[in-house]
Order: sequence, then structure tokens, then C-alpha cells
Amino acid sequence: MTTRSILPASFVLAMAFPATAQQAPFTCSTHGLQHLSRFLDGHPERVQRIHDDEAQLEQETAAFANGFDPRGGGNTYVIPVVFHIIHNGGVENISDDQCRDAIRVLNDDYNKLNTDWDNVQPEFLDRVADVGITFRLAGLDPDGNCTTGITRTQSPLTNDGGQDMKDLIIWPRDRYLNVWVCAYAQGAAGYTQTPGMVAGFWGEDSDGIVLLHNYTGAIGTSEPFRSRTLTHEVGHWINLSHCWGPTNEPGLDENCDVDDNVSDTPNTEGWTSCNLNGATCGSPKDNVENYMEYSYCSKMFTNGQKTRMLAALNSNTASRNNLWTANNLALTGTTEDQPLCAAAFLVDQQVVCGGSPVQFTDQSYHNPTNWNWSFPGGSPATSTEENPVVTYDAPGSYTVELTVGNGNSSVSTTQQAAVVVLSEPGAPLPWSESFEGMGSTLDPSQWMVENPGNDQYTFGLSEAAGYNSSHSVRMRNHGSTGGATDELLGPTLDLSGQDAVTLTFRYAFARRNGDNDDRLRFYVSNNCGDSWQLRKQFYGNSNLATVPDQNGVFTPGNADQWQLGSITNILPNYLVNNFRFKFAFESDAGNDLWIDDINIMGPVGINEASTMGSGLTVVPNPASDVAFVELDLPRATEARIDLLDMTGRTVSTVRSGAIGAGGHRIELPVRNLQVGCYFVRLQRDGRTEVARLIVR
Repeated sequence: MTTRSILPASFVLAMAFPATAQQAPFTCSTHGLQHLSRFLDGHPERVQRIHDDEAQLEQETAAFANGFDPRGGGNTYVIPVVFHIIHNGGVENISDDQCRDAIRVLNDDYNKLNTDWDNVQPEFLDRVADVGITFRLAGLDPDGNCTTGITRTQSPLTNDGGQDMKDLIIWPRDRYLNVWVCAYAQGAAGYTQTPGMVAGFWGEDSDGIVLLHNYTGAIGTSEPFRSRTLTHEVGHWINLSHCWGPTNEPGLDENCDVDDNVSDTPNTEGWTSCNLNGATCGSPKDNVENYMEYSYCSKMFTNGQKTRMLAALNSNTASRNNLWTANNLALTGTTEDQPLCAAAFLVDQQVVCGGSPVQFTDQSYHNPTNWNWSFPGGSPATSTEENPVVTYDAPGSYTVELTVGNGNSSVSTTQQAAVVVLSEPGAPLPWSESFEGMGSTLDPSQWMVENPGNDQYTFGLSEAAGYNSSHSVRMRNHGSTGGATDELLGPTLDLSGQDAVTLTFRYAFARRNGDNDDRLRFYVSNNCGDSWQLRKQFYGNSNLATVPDQNGVFTPGNADQWQLGSITNILPNYLVNNFRFKFAFESDAGNDLWIDDINIMGPVGINEASTMGSGLTVVPNPASDVAFVELDLPRATEARIDLLDMTGRTVSTVRSGAIGAGGHRIELPVRNLQVGCYFVRLQRDGRTEVARLIVR
């Protein structure tokens, strides 16, 4: 477009506070700069700063263009990129492969490697530019740690797409191009700001590109038709306007009199469709196939646009000139030959039953060419495959070691408890868990925590409170932003041979306010956790809260603040020898949840307030040195009293034989017992009663 405007583009943007954006599907929005308005409103000197920064960049662009031949060689430009995937557990949590495909599309488009460039209209073939910019995913994070160049943050702010979302995570803009991928981008397919707009201090936590997940790359949730959105937004990020000028409104007559400051892009009103014969401002034809149009048949940049972008990369405006320096490429791990940085791997299932295959996937940094795995106790015990499958038969916790190399060096990693194989059959009934005697953490051979956000807001053992005890499981929720779902998975249990079972547990929960609707879901599995069925839900606004709302951190202070949860709808096909259960907590930014005293029993059950007439109780409970069984029999009978451990093994037979009618107080042998949970079982008249005992 030839020069007809008299004001720098970013000054116009600053006055109206728009962002350069690409709408889903064909128009732009004027969102994305709400954050800047916090700094600019009432500060005309800052608006003037934007004007000055843009004017300075225009002068530098003119100086750079003087004598520059866009068809010749020059510097090598490599830009480190980081994708920040902001998701709430939905489809917006795109794969690493989709991010890598977005980089592929960028590099094709900016290096004239796209297969459709030579299909542009003949009038523009000699203007198609090989811009000569290469984009690489960062290999080192700002602290020098190994990275894939892809971060993941779980937050409902994925549905906001504004500055609050950016505030969740940003890497230094003088070292990385930040790209936030989300579910909603302020009504656009993507948006960013030009360098002059964000050169001030306010740009430090705003500079970068926001992109819808389904406009990222050409695979996964996206498709080739939408894959050029990032190409378009990067153009803005390195100082290109739309072909019709700096607004987000194509198709206006007055656009023919506005400038994009590029000499070889013809004047145009702008396009939202692909009319290859369009000439909206008279002769010559419009460059409809330009990446900076909304035509969705984009294939090219012009040489004039190349000159403008490279000028921006050679300017210190918004620190663009530091990104491609040799020093920064080394700091960000984006040199031509990325060094072998660290060995790492993933397992598809950390907790399995015996005989289940476990898939190991190499995640090492960067580009290893050989692998040496060690799987003690597994089959095979060693492997040189990149992504082997291993089977473990015996219950236990297994260590895995991986060494990777590239022909010049090697690195190793060892993971303790990389795989935990559960017992099959599982523990017999009656089964109980009081979380006493575990120490400071959950027993990893019995309990597994799924924390997709990898943050502090998840399940863990607590010594701060319990139901008539000192230990329980706490789901940290107070202070979270909500949206995440964390899970607590239990061990295998043998329910085979049972006609029916009942599971009970104690829980305590408070909302922070009336708007909170945190949810607790209870699931069961009849195949060792391969699949799950929902059995019950508890809602924060109805049956989950056990105390009134409180804004501070909730810690239950007495037994009255706990309630009993009961699961009675466990179907017959789930009465198997590898039964498992799990709790799933969906946060709505409420308060902490506490879980304790989990019991699974057959038809008779564990009932400390027995309804069978004996009044079976254990006192004191918990106990350390001495404890007693108290019962009151309606008539004399033959009876047997056993002390059992959690596996159902008889630790001691306390009494066997005739017991008279009336009240009895019988001492239990607890002095030499290990700390933990036990059961007192009374068998009489063909019936069984069980009471729980905690030994400290």
C-alpha cells in the first residue's frame, strides 16, 4: 500500500486501545488491551510514549530499508518461542505435537517453504518474500532448566483470554516470543500488539500473542484452513499492519486512504473472502493472498513486508533485537544443535495390577538417538527401544532407570516407585483406613494422587485434624482459582464372594461463600482402575458442606463438623477381587475438604453403635497402652472375640467359649501392637459384629 496516512499506526491504536487481532472466523475484534488501559488512562504522557516509540521505530525502519535488498542474503534470524497452554481440562489442552506443528507452519510461511506460494496471482509472483526467520521451541526455561518450550497451566481463565490469563505465566519478552493458547481469545481467533504499543514498562507482562487452540497448527483441534492465524499474528508482533491499514475493520471505503507503510502492498479496503480479482481501490489488483489479509487464502508476504519485519528485529523497541542474538539463543537452548540436556520419561499408568502392560514414553531433552532402559522386576528387564512396553507380575514398588545418548554424550535418570503394582486379589473385608501410623505422607503402595495442575492444591496426608483422631486426608482448596479436578485413588480390595457391600467415610467441608459449588465425586472400578463408574456426587451448594461458610482456611475442630458419607449402590458385577475406588474433587475455589475413616464392609458391616444387641464398643479409642472390649449380651451364649489387622489376619484370639448374659469388660492385648488400624470381631449366634480400634 502506498503512503497516505499522516499518523503512526500505533498512535491510532493507542487512542482507541485496540489490539491487532484475527477474528473467528473472518473478522477482527478490538479487544486485548484492557490491561494497557490501566496504565494509559489518565496518563497522556504514556500515550505520548507510545507515539514516540512508534515514530522512532518508523525512522529506524526507513534507515534499515535504505540500501537493504530483501532478495539478498543477510543475518540469520532465529526466534525462541514458548507456548503457554492455558486449559481447564478440556480440548484446549492441546498436544505437544500440535504446538510443534504450529512451529512447522510458521517456518514454512516465513521461509517460503509453503507448497502453495507459487500459486499466487501472477501480478504478485515477483514480490513473494523469503522472510528468512526461523522459529524454534525453547530448550531452556528462564532459570536454565530443560524444557520442551511448552508449559501447561490449568485455570478457568482459559475462558477469559485476557490480561488476567497472561498474568498466570509469562517468560521474559526480551528472550522469548510468548504464545498463550486458550479456549477463548477475547472474541478473536488470535491477537497481539505491535512493538511500539508495548515498548513501555506496561508491555513487560503483556507482550506476546494470544491464540485459540483450534487455530494453532494444522492438526489436532485445528485444521489447515485455520493454520495461518499464527503467521498473521507474528506479522503484527514484528510490526506489520493489515494490508488495509492499522484498524481491525476491513471492507470500508476509507481504508483506501489509509497506510500500512509498505510500498509493494496495493491500496485495499481489505478482504474477508477470497476474491482473486478484487481491486477495491481501483487499479492495481488487491494482494488478497497476503498473510495480513482476512481472506483465508493466504500464501505470501511481500518483500516490502519482509524489510519492515527485519527492521523491527534490528530495533531495540520492545527488545526485539535481543531475541536472535547468539547469546540469547544459547541461554534459551535454541542453537542449531540443541545440547543433550536431561533424561526423562512418562508412564501411561503408574499404578497397575499384576500382568498389566505399562507403556514407557521417552521425554528426554533434546534429540537423543539411543536409549538404555533398566526395569528390575519387569519383563523385559532391559530395553533399547525408544518407547518400550513392560509387564510386572508381582505386587510391589519398582524403580526404573533410563540413560539416553546422542553419540557425543549421555545423561541418566532414575525414578523410585515409577511403577506400583497392586495386590490381586486385594485386601479382604472388613477393610478400614484411618490414615493413622503412616508418618507424614500417604503410603504410595496403597494410595495414589492425581494432580494434573502439579500444584499445592491437591490431596495429601494431614496431621492437623481427623475424625476422632489426629490424621486424615486433606484436599487443599482454599486459595485456588478453581476449575481443576484432583483425584485420590485407593488400593485393590477383594470383594469376591460378597453378596453386597457398603462403603462409608467421614468428610468435612466448608464453602468460602455462597457462590462456591465445589464437587466431590465417588467412583468404583472392577478392573483394577482401567475404567471407572460414578456412584455418588456431593455438591458444595447442597450436601457437601458440613459447617457454615467461612472465608478463612477451614480445619475441622471436633467430630460434630464431620458427616458420614455412605455408598450402597455398588453393583454385583463390581464385587471382584481387584476392586478399587477413588474420590475426585472438582474445585470451585471454595475451602478445604477433609476425608477420614473409610470403611468397606459386607452385609453385616462395621458398626461402632451396633444394632445387634451386644453394644460392642472399644474404649479408649484410640489407645496406646491398654484398651477394653465392652459388650452387653441379652443371654448367655458361645462366643468368640478376635483381634484382626487390616488384612483380616487374626492377631490374637481374645476370648473363645461361653460368655454369660449381661455386661462384660474384656482387656485387649494392645501394648505390643504396632501403630495402626485394627478390628475387634465378635462372633455369636451365627452373627458377626466388628468394631474398629486405632492404636497410637
